[in-house]
Amino acid sequence: MHTLDHKLARRVFDECLRQLDLDEVPLRTGGDRERVAETLAELVGASGHDPETVLSAFLRDVAPAIIACDTPRFMAFVSCVPSKTSILFDILVSCFTLHGISWLEATGPVAAENQALRVLADAAGLPAGAGGCFVSGGSSGNLSALLVARDAGLSRHGGQGARPKVAVTADAHSSIGKALHVLGMEPLLVPTDDHRLTGRALRETLAREPDRDDVVAVVATAGTTNGGLVDDLAGIGEVARQHGLWFHVDAAYGGAGLLAPSVRGLFDGVEQADSLVIDPHKWLFAPFDCAALLYRDPPMARAVHAQRASYLDAIHDDDADGMGNPSDYAYHLTRRARGLPLWFGLAVHGTDAYRDGIENTLTMTRYAAGRVAGTEGLTLVCEPELSVVLFRRDGWGWDDYEKWSARLLEDQIAFVLPTEWEGEPVARLCFVHPETTERLVDEVIATIAPELDGAGGPSMLIDG
Repeated sequence: MHTLDHKLARRVFDECLRQLDLDEVPLRTGGDRERVAETLAELVGASGHDPETVLSAFLRDVAPAIIACDTPRFMAFVSCVPSKTSILFDILVSCFTLHGISWLEATGPVAAENQALRVLADAAGLPAGAGGCFVSGGSSGNLSALLVARDAGLSRHGGQGARPKVAVTADAHSSIGKALHVLGMEPLLVPTDDHRLTGRALRETLAREPDRDDVVAVVATAGTTNGGLVDDLAGIGEVARQHGLWFHVDAAYGGAGLLAPSVRGLFDGVEQADSLVIDPHKWLFAPFDCAALLYRDPPMARAVHAQRASYLDAIHDDDADGMGNPSDYAYHLTRRARGLPLWFGLAVHGTDAYRDGIENTLTMTRYAAGRVAGTEGLTLVCEPELSVVLFRRDGWGWDDYEKWSARLLEDQIAFVLPTEWEGEPVARLCFVHPETTERLVDEVIATIAPELDGAGGPSMLIDG
């Protein structure tokens, strides 16, 4: 098992290069579960198989059984669009068996990851002492940050009282509610008028809350998943400071906008955050799985997360120098050096290239919104702030949108899913691929428009 099969290595590397060399990754349709099950049924057992047999089965039946996310035609979820450079370096990270647990074991990888974290911290305007680590995703980052928020709040109250509460809105990411459940905290729902949490709404909710001392934190969102909207970070931060609340900003999706001058002003106030999550695997062109978790005051997080045991004493021997280990800042110990592909991409291409890629998706978003607004029979739900476009077609219900979505995928035009907005079904396009073009946007809009706007031909009607 630990002897290199050079023939297999060449075959694997050839397939990697073939995939990376594609001009456009095929969208695909998700695959046939029964066929995949049949292929896998006999492959794992007491005795092994010829590597070519297993690799061929993978390439024939397993790898294609997906809906590819790294294509401009993937507009359903906030997808992962890694640069070719970061993918190549991710291979190297695995080949070198690099991890990022502690300074003792991984000085080089930890230092490089911290350099990438510093780029994000500086973009957010966090102080020089801010720091943290990379985790698997926004869910892990939110859970880890809110654990620190809970313990900090309980400490202020001497560990007494009822279950801690966290101020949130209905538009917060689903992982926030799950994190509160895991941590034994309750949500304090703040009503909103336009799907954005504001400082005023938070202040009014706190004034009405009879158990005000139980509220320990507030979660703001910088780029809501459903609508791509940014909360009033400056106002929320001010109220949080006045009331002694931990201020957590979930910018897992939208945080890439910090590098884009055209939308940077939306994030004013993020510099007040006590904790911040940004997922480079969403809109910063890093491969899965990579989320940055940053703290204004890292020692507070270390006090909560650092694991202590006799067999770990060696990695904590240098605690006095203030340079905590990556394993000290989240609910994890063993961790892959998952921030290195982002670091390599930043070092090779420079932050200006990232800025330009993000700005292109924002330009395409505005173009799509303009096409919708200019097409009779389509209604823009709200002006996009980041890279999500919500719109409705007059007279359509859930069944119509779902048939439209299925047809688009079947015809390999795009992967698009409807969502719910204020109790009604709407179409939703999410742009994160920097190579999205006006032509592709036009192609997608044409499939739902009652008639092509100015093009002189019929659209792909699916409701007769």
